Order: sequence, then C-alpha cells, then structure tokens
Amino acid sequence: MVFRQFVDDDLGCASYLIGDSGAGEALVVDPAYAIEPYLEAAEDEGLRIVRVLETHTHADHVSGHGPFALEYGVPVSIQPLAEPDYPFDAIEDGQVLHVGAIPIRVVHTPGHRPEHCAFVVDERLVLTGDSLFVGDAARPDLAVEAREGAEGLFHSLQRLTELPDDVEIFPGHVAGSLCGVAMSPQRSSTIRDEKRTNVALALTDLDEFVHASASVSTPRPPTTARVVELNRGPFVGAPAPLEERQVAQSHEVTVLDVRSADAHASGHLHGAFNVPVSGSAFATRAGFLLDPDERIVLHASSREEAERAGRGLRAVGFIELEGYLLDAEPTERTEPVELDELAQLLDDDAVTVIDVREKDERDTGFIPGSVHIPYRLLRAYGADEIENGKPIVTICESGARAGIAASVLVAAGIDARPVLHGGINDWKGNTVEFRRCGSSG
Repeated sequence: MVFRQFVDDDLGCASYLIGDSGAGEALVVDPAYAIEPYLEAAEDEGLRIVRVLETHTHADHVSGHGPFALEYGVPVSIQPLAEPDYPFDAIEDGQVLHVGAIPIRVVHTPGHRPEHCAFVVDERLVLTGDSLFVGDAARPDLAVEAREGAEGLFHSLQRLTELPDDVEIFPGHVAGSLCGVAMSPQRSSTIRDEKRTNVALALTDLDEFVHASASVSTPRPPTTARVVELNRGPFVGAPAPLEERQVAQSHEVTVLDVRSADAHASGHLHGAFNVPVSGSAFATRAGFLLDPDERIVLHASSREEAERAGRGLRAVGFIELEGYLLDAEPTERTEPVELDELAQLLDDDAVTVIDVREKDERDTGFIPGSVHIPYRLLRAYGADEIENGKPIVTICESGARAGIAASVLVAAGIDARPVLHGGINDWKGNTVEFRRCGSSG
C-alpha cells in the first residue's frame, strides 16, 4: 500500500493519496484545489489516480475534485446527503470500496455535516475527516444548527472509538484550522491515544458533550457559504494563470499587499490592505477582510510570493484574481510604534489604542483604556465610529494582526499606526484582567 499525507500548513487542512503499487492505481481523499502535488506523487509512485473520495462538502477550502473530474475524467464519490450539483458516485455506510486490492470501508459519521463519512483503510487506519481530530473533535455549527450537529457528532465519535485501539487516526485537519479548538499539531494518532487524551472524548455524557460543542465561540469565516457553494457544484475547473499587471491602481480593484508588514510600512499603495503571505493563517485572515465579489490585485515582492498568495486565496474561494504587481511605486508609508513609545504616548493621552485580538485573548489581560475591536471586524466600521480626534495605535499579541488592522484603518483614511514588533505579552505597563461574575481572585 502507498499512503501519502498532504498538509496545507496555512489552513491546517490534510488530504491523502492511497494507492496499490501492484495494481498501479490510487485514489485521493479530500484533495485541495491545487492538485499538482497529488499528480506528482502518483507519478513518482507509478500510480494512476482513478477516484476522488470526499468525506463531506468542505466549508473551509475549495476542493480539487473539479480539476480532477474536468481535466482527467476522475469520478468523485460522496455520500448522497451532500446533494451535490455535479455527477457523483454515491457511497453509503458499510460500503467497501477498493483501490487495487486495498479495501476502504465507509463509516457514516454525521455531525460536522449530515453527509460526513470516515474511511477505514485496510482495517489498519482511519481517515476521520472533520469528525475526530488529534486532541479534539470537529465543529458542529457550520452546516446545521449547532445542537443538532453536536448530537450527531457525539454518536459518530462513539462509532469511531469502537474501532480497535491500534488503528491509526489520520484527520482532515491539524492545528491551525478553525474547525476545532484544542487540536494538536500532531498529524496522526491512534484510537488508543485519543481515548486517553482527547478532550472531546472525555465528555461521555451526551448533554455535557452537546453543551460544550454547541457553545463553540471560534469565529466563523465569512468565506464559508461561498466555499460550500463552490464545492457543491457544478465542478470548478483550474484557475487562469496569475498574470503580472503594470497598472498600479484603479478605483475598481482592491489591492492586497502580501509583502511583509515591515515592507508594507516602508512604502505601499494608497488603499492597500496588508496581509503578509509569509505569516500564519494567511488565507483565513485575508478571507475575513475581503469580499468574494471584489476584484483583487496582489502587491508582491516576487512572482513566487504572488503565486503563493494566489494559491492561498483560491483555496478559500477567491478563484478569479486580477493579477499582481511587482514594481508598484509606493505612495504612502506607515510609521510603526515601539512599545516604549506607546507607553509615553499613553502617558500623554495622545493616542487611542485598539486591541485587535479576539475576546478570549483580551479576557486574559488588556491595556487599561484600550478599545476592543477584533481586526477581522474593522473594515465594517465607519471612520466616524472609530475616530475620536486622536491618532490610533493597533496592538495584538505579536504584531501580525496589528499590522493588518492598521492597514485597514489607513485605507479608510484614518491616522493609524501598528505595534509590529511585540504586543500585549511584552507590555511592561499595567494590564487589566477581565473577570467574569462569580470568578475568584
């Protein structure tokens, strides 16, 4: 058996190639939109990809089943409750598929989505998709009402834990994905280890599990509905090549500066948002800012950087991009704020600080008097809702989101500067810890 795991570190998504070297056949489970890595791996192993298996209709990334079907005639298998608007082969609970001589047993595991299935390969390993992760379980609120999804997920997890203890687990997501809270960075585990350490499996009472799972507070990406629509069909083919543009600006396009935060601060185009492709969760963060109907032009420092950003954006549903700029003449610059300078500015009551972290982060400690607006929500605010006559300084945990936030505010014509090198954890002044009613201390 040939078995390959592919992980998109930016989105935390995992996909798989399973093949029989004797038969020369392989299938791909939950492929990413960019299918070249699977084709290259199959060629290296002397295999021909004969099927795509989907655990479910994905909400966080565009599937590669379209390019496989349209360009290579590869059939797609999925559980009928997905109600896809494309030709598919239906799979059902208990069904055994084969790739060459290797058996793959279908286990219907609803919860994350009604059609969700796991795949037991040769009774030795299980591809759990978006049901059981290493360290956690999936979100139940992306396709159905959270409580309904949580009840289904509870029973699905019980089915999976009935597998033999030595069966290896290979999930559809690893740490970095928004599909779970306590996911481990480990890329595989065993049924035995998960029963011993997984926080979701520790909740053995249905009501307790439902309450915990249905109370998920992780932000739901605004790209979710668009990605589901694309993945449900009709098939989405490969994108057009990303072309270099010479025109620096237009009122009809949105410029996304994917260079580093320092490069953006040193000089950027008027109105550009800065989400560095070199940072973590690039596609997710860009997806929180951008509208699916926007015409997006990338500002990059190299063609390779532009291509990488393009792959990330297309993975979350921004299929049609307007190209990229390399030699754009900067028209503005931003002066970052150092923490020592911020302390003095606050002593002088000369700035307003906007804390752009999430609520649970802010609860652990924040700068007194700071305003709380998560970076992903700033674009929805009008300038008159934010400005109070003082310049604004944005701050987060490390500087990454502060840079994004400041670029959004500057693009709206607001005087804003980010703390790029450091954050709340490095603040030497006093912080206030939020305490809920009834908490001790």
